[in-house]
Amino acid sequence: MRRRALAALLGGLLLPAGLVGCGIPNESEVQVDGSGPAAEAGTVNGSPARPPTPTDSVEPGPFIENYLRAAAAGEREQAYARAKEFIAQEAKGLLPEKQQSSEIELTVVRLREKPEVTPPNNQGTSTVTVKVQQVGVLGADGTLEAPEASVTEYVFQLRRADPAGPGLLLTAVPNVLLISDTALREYYRSRTIYFWNSDQSRLVPDLRYLPSSVPAERRVTDVVKWLTGGPSKWLAQGVTGLPDGTRSINNATGADGHWEVNLTMPGADDKKLGLLATQLAWSLPELSGQLDLKIQNQKRQTVDLQEERRAHAAYPSGDRPARFSVYDGAIRPLAIPNEPRAAVPLAADDNKNVVAAALARADDQVLAALVVTGPDRRQRLKVGSGPDPVTVFNTSDRSFAALGRPTWLRSMDGRHAAGLVAADGKLYRFAGSAEMSLVPLAVPDPVVAVAGSLDGHRIALVSGGNLYVAAVSVDGGVVSVGPPQRLAILLTGVTAVDWLAENDLVLAGNEADRRPAIHQITVDGAQETALKRDIGAAVTQLAAYPGGAVGGLPSLSYMYEANRAAYRNNPFDTIKREQVLDVPAGSRATNPTAPFFLY
Repeated sequence: MRRRALAALLGGLLLPAGLVGCGIPNESEVQVDGSGPAAEAGTVNGSPARPPTPTDSVEPGPFIENYLRAAAAGEREQAYARAKEFIAQEAKGLLPEKQQSSEIELTVVRLREKPEVTPPNNQGTSTVTVKVQQVGVLGADGTLEAPEASVTEYVFQLRRADPAGPGLLLTAVPNVLLISDTALREYYRSRTIYFWNSDQSRLVPDLRYLPSSVPAERRVTDVVKWLTGGPSKWLAQGVTGLPDGTRSINNATGADGHWEVNLTMPGADDKKLGLLATQLAWSLPELSGQLDLKIQNQKRQTVDLQEERRAHAAYPSGDRPARFSVYDGAIRPLAIPNEPRAAVPLAADDNKNVVAAALARADDQVLAALVVTGPDRRQRLKVGSGPDPVTVFNTSDRSFAALGRPTWLRSMDGRHAAGLVAADGKLYRFAGSAEMSLVPLAVPDPVVAVAGSLDGHRIALVSGGNLYVAAVSVDGGVVSVGPPQRLAILLTGVTAVDWLAENDLVLAGNEADRRPAIHQITVDGAQETALKRDIGAAVTQLAAYPGGAVGGLPSLSYMYEANRAAYRNNPFDTIKREQVLDVPAGSRATNPTAPFFLY
């Protein structure tokens, strides 16, 4: 075997996020063979939308909104030229043009409200103020990195293009190339490329953006360049790039199901080429047929792309997920119509005094992490693993005032299963012994929640009401967390988070009117959409299933706890007492709480 099988990744096939999600368009023609991440459904199909022009609006506010869409609306090399069409001749020097496309960075902003327009003065000049949230910087490699600016508003000035006509032109603009988050959605397609983790046993997703105007034959070239260029900055600690010195030689070529990629790659043996073949197959899911890998013009390997995806599935199908909750201090199954049910995979003597839990499957093992209370009302972590039902547990020597819901890092190596948990404002790692070790973390505020992705090498954190993502490296059971990247979000006072899809999170917090709500957001913060509003109380726990195997749960399935009661979506409904199974006689009548999925 040229690489280890990916079968222990756990979980099922990721299904499309759907239009109810944040809606960054992926390529609607994508077809996936074998189990793996399917493209998110989107609105882009065929030719991209027509680029905005200065004559599309004669009103200052909409004119500025079109200006913020213009730079994104085509090939990167022409971004400055498209933006300058909106600028008066005497002001064109205010937006200096970069000569190389690799130097062009687009500052992505989210409009907080409609542009504020000051009526024209005696000279016919208007002022437009735009209040924004900095989302990130879109680089030439398709990455959306953390914002570099802290500016919260930009001011533009406009005049009539012709004293006798209705048109407008800009006479004062910020000296940075701006695009709105809506322009990113309209004129770009999201792409997921994949890097191997440190022991080259698992693929880890890396979200990128490609202009919709890029022709099909260019997509292969760009994806290859992205792979040779390495991972996004925030992801780098959790993955392994291609060998140093790997570069493209000319553009990729091909048509009619046969493609050719020519590279220089130091030490390009069969193992390295095999690993690259799997990366390419999953990073180019819309392609079928064959791909020839050449090293310095010599053909070294021919890859059947569909067969590669079938043979080396990114997320193999596993057991169908089942729902559980905590009821009267014990984990109990939930009965939801038309959904699978499973018995609690724990010995009854260990299923007591539970406040929250995380269960996961790893091959023929069940991983169990329970938050339990003792007579002193302090909380402790109880950890066990083994065949269903788990009968051997260890309990941490340390106790805490408050523990969050644990998360398992879905390790390939069941012997070194590891997880993370927030406890009294700090992040701890744990293993089967239940020994808890502090994880150094460069965030300024207490950590209240953590959630691990399906691939096991990315986490989301809630700290100080803000949302962060970070890469995770698991090497021989030693867990290290990379520098967290804070995401630009609309919600404030975030309380809970989980992974809703391969590149999407579900989070709970407060909207601008301070009402609790649940939103969906991409892993880079680019797109955020409300899923549930007017909850009525703060969300204290949140659990999601990142996808849905055939015959399993609907995609975008999640559950949450608020006001000491549990709820689910698909459809939105309270989880009722009569939906809790296997409740022993004499149990205290209460509400189910702390819902979660087992998969």
